[in-house]
Amino acid sequence: MKFRIFSIMLFTFLCFGQKAKAQESENIIEDNLRNYYSQILGYQVKEVFNTKVFDLIDTWLNTPYKYAGKNENGIDCSGFVNVIIKAVYGSSFGCSSVDMYNKLPHVSLKNLNPGDLVFFKTRGRRISHVGMYLGQDKFVHSSSSSGVIVSDLNEPYYKKRFAKGGRITLDESTTVVSK
Repeated sequence: MKFRIFSIMLFTFLCFGQKAKAQESENIIEDNLRNYYSQILGYQVKEVFNTKVFDLIDTWLNTPYKYAGKNENGIDCSGFVNVIIKAVYGSSFGCSSVDMYNKLPHVSLKNLNPGDLVFFKTRGRRISHVGMYLGQDKFVHSSSSSGVIVSDLNEPYYKKRFAKGGRITLDESTTVVSK
């Protein structure tokens, strides 16, 4: 009887001990990712909501802006967002920021989730700029003046020009991003 109790206790200890070690390893990896991305992006990242998205940001960060550009030599805002969507969702819009805006269900500033698109009216009354929301009021985009950068929605320029967010949903039958 003592041997059986000892065996059960040992088995339980080993099982839960391994789970604790695995959880500890996961936490260390998550901490390292947050620290790494915090260093590259210039702000304290609290959550890496999608590793693919953050890896793409790392790859494209500081790529110069080029109107209608779609590669590492230069990329515009809709081209950059399409690169992310294609890599993460396997689909893309293949269109301008205004077309993206018209295809997605809209969300308000206070209801943005990481991964949502953010739309701006930088040229008068029409949608003319798009980026991807990262959380913590930060978004990544290809700026005409600085290329691919991370900006803050509270910066006066973007705060004044923010229009709406757009939520990406997948139509499971066609795997196309749709409204």
